[in-house]
This record gives sequence, structure tokens and C-alpha cells, in this order.
Amino acid sequence: MAEKDNVETKIIEMIEKMRPYLNMDGGDIVYIKYEDNYVYVKMTGACSNCAFQDNTVNEGLLQMFQSEVPEIKGIINVDL
Repeated sequence: MAEKDNVETKIIEMIEKMRPYLNMDGGDIVYIKYEDNYVYVKMTGACSNCAFQDNTVNEGLLQMFQSEVPEIKGIINVDL
């Protein structure tokens, strides 16, 4: 369980670093959970209906997360 907590802490720190860039474009990101090596997030604001949302999640965020936590298999943008 401690390892999962450590990974979640890293994920949250990385999201906080990315947040200002998303906010500049009127968007935001909400961390939902980390489970089975997948990060669950919710893109909000302008990011929720942006044409480049998939690129942001599957390329930008995934690469950033995997650079710190290589065991992350993917990011799932959830609709709440």
C-alpha cells in the first residue's frame, strides 16, 4: 500500500505542475484515482471539449507521468 501512496503522491505533484499550463487555456484537470497502473483523471473547463484533449492526455500527460513513474500503462479521462 505504501508504494501505491508514493505513486499517487508523484502523480498529484505532476498534475500540480501541469495545472498552470491548462489554466492558461481555460482548462483544468482533476485527479480521480490510480488503479492497476492506470491514472484516472477528469479534464474540465475548456479542456473538457477541446479538440486536442486526447493529445494532451495520451501524449503530453502520459509521457510526463511515465518519465517519473514508468509502470503507468495509461491515462483514462473519465466523464463524471
